[in-house]
Amino acid sequence: MRYALNHDLPVRFMDLAQTTSAPTSNDDGDSINMNDESDAENDAIADDETENDDIDPDLSIRHDPLGQLAAAAGYSDGERWWDQMVESRREGEGLFTAIQEAMITLRESSPAYEDKLEHLREAAMREVIRKAEKEGFERIAVVCGAWHVPALLDRKNAKVDKALLKGLAKTKVTATWMPWTYGRLTQSSGYGAGVASPGWYHHLWQASDHLSTRWLTQVATLFREQDLPASSAHVIEGVRLADSLAALRDKAMAGLEELNEAVQAVFTFGSDAPVQLIEDKLMVGERLGQIPPDTPMLPLQQDLMRLQKSLRMKPKVTEGVLELDLRKDMHLRRSHLLHRLRLLGISWGETQQVYGKKGSFHEHWHIQWQPEFAVRLIEMAVWGNTVALASSQFVKHEAVHAPSLPVLTKLLGDTLLADLPDAVKALTHELENKAAITSDVSHLMAALPPLVNVMRHGNVRRTDASQVAQVLTGLIPRICIGLPSACSSLDDAAAGNMFQQIVQTHSSLQVLADDVHGEAWSQALQSLIKRDTVHGLVAGRAARLLFDTDVFSGEESARHLGLALSRASEPADAAAWIEGFLKDSGIILLHDESLWRVLDEWLQDLNEDTFVQLVPLLRRTFSTFSAPERRQMGERVKHGTPQAGGLDEDLDEARAQAVMPVIRQLLGLTEMTP
Repeated sequence: MRYALNHDLPVRFMDLAQTTSAPTSNDDGDSINMNDESDAENDAIADDETENDDIDPDLSIRHDPLGQLAAAAGYSDGERWWDQMVESRREGEGLFTAIQEAMITLRESSPAYEDKLEHLREAAMREVIRKAEKEGFERIAVVCGAWHVPALLDRKNAKVDKALLKGLAKTKVTATWMPWTYGRLTQSSGYGAGVASPGWYHHLWQASDHLSTRWLTQVATLFREQDLPASSAHVIEGVRLADSLAALRDKAMAGLEELNEAVQAVFTFGSDAPVQLIEDKLMVGERLGQIPPDTPMLPLQQDLMRLQKSLRMKPKVTEGVLELDLRKDMHLRRSHLLHRLRLLGISWGETQQVYGKKGSFHEHWHIQWQPEFAVRLIEMAVWGNTVALASSQFVKHEAVHAPSLPVLTKLLGDTLLADLPDAVKALTHELENKAAITSDVSHLMAALPPLVNVMRHGNVRRTDASQVAQVLTGLIPRICIGLPSACSSLDDAAAGNMFQQIVQTHSSLQVLADDVHGEAWSQALQSLIKRDTVHGLVAGRAARLLFDTDVFSGEESARHLGLALSRASEPADAAAWIEGFLKDSGIILLHDESLWRVLDEWLQDLNEDTFVQLVPLLRRTFSTFSAPERRQMGERVKHGTPQAGGLDEDLDEARAQAVMPVIRQLLGLTEMTP
């Protein structure tokens, strides 16, 4: 194409046009959309081959002809065979003639097929070639898949081709160019004609000599960028090893396989972990094509450019920081745009957690525009012509297919941040439906924190959170009612998970600060303490939460602790109760004498064997305390436990009385006399 443009020669597309939309049928009678120029059937056959190794070998020839040649030559796949026989040999003498002869032989040995789509495509190609010949062109270069070569050489039956193409329905098509990436040229991207390592072929095309040295130099540069050891000595030894392997295998030069083995042996000392890095960055590559600035753009692209201009947010490939004050209209609109793009899978910015910055109305973004976003934007154009409409429609689609309630609630939170009222309404409807049929209390509890966050930040973003409040009104009572049953007969692992969920749910309800919901939650926690089937870890945490919210006094908490540590309880259950009550905060033991005394007496009553058995469990609990807390406890144990009267025997009452006037004045009880 470049040659033709430089020499003022015509270039034409010859595949079946996108405007052709009439359906036909394949061998099984299934409908095929004719405007799919990609070889969709090849992809389907490839998927079938991965699931069924017993596919007819004769039928597979036309779907993977190079693979058949590779298998006959003893190679594991067609790509390695092609690399060795064509790319790495770097010899073009007689190449096209050899491929032509191979394809003719393969098509002759392949059984006749009735793929109507392929017949139509090849008929359209032949018609384009005939038209060029009629116009007087004698030297015609054709770029096509190798399998089609024999079919394009035989152009005798023009009437048959015209009959095949006659009467096909037409449809109007608007098209645009999109930048192509090396990642999208790979088979793994779903491209039917893709290759495994376009970055490697780019290297072969660009490098004129010293291929191994240049390649391993790129590997060393990549490793250094990732703070991995790589020196010139690594490159030298790697080149020697790769060339030696190629010589042992009777190859003209080291290929990708030899170079990868050399990297693993010399650079990574046998580890295969960094090989994935080489595959992503070098073998596939991150190169991105370019399109002219006057290329017709889709409406979604035009809308984004308009928003970027009006909001003064010029896309830059360099990293940047964006500080937003959501009280300002311009900043709020910027936030909405970034959140909407994230819903579309375009992460132009990522929010960063920042403390001490203007409260909840402040957002800190780390932004960087990636060229690949242009491709994603084109892909998402099917959902709408504006960013707001496309993100809203895409969210509605995702809501219907949300696998679980927590995923749905997170999506709802993200959607509210993006200010998409229609999508919020659809999400709320789906959320109510899924919550109504969800009997798993764990899922309901996991769904609660994102909804509470929406309620907390709704006013800051000027969004209506009333619909979310309606969902919470139905969700929280179901959690409170189902919690006791969900906490019964749990093993240690399940109890640990439930412990975390109870803590998160309690924190969310504290943020919500609703008296009705708070009372229902308090009743649910109290029911956990009364049940013998509830794991000690869960029951202990329930008691602690009730103590923290002043539902239980210190004496009441000590009573429940004493019951949990009674002789009727198994020592392991008692240790779990202690862990649930004290985990992550031991300050309560230092300030509540009754709790300290109950725990101290329980420990002193343990026999030696039981104490040794429980030490690991108790140590795990006390390891969650801060260092100062553990130090104070140690000092208190070292100097003995205070008596019931609360006064230390070493207390100097005369010195204590001397400071009482000052304390009374500080408390406002009396005036200080001179």
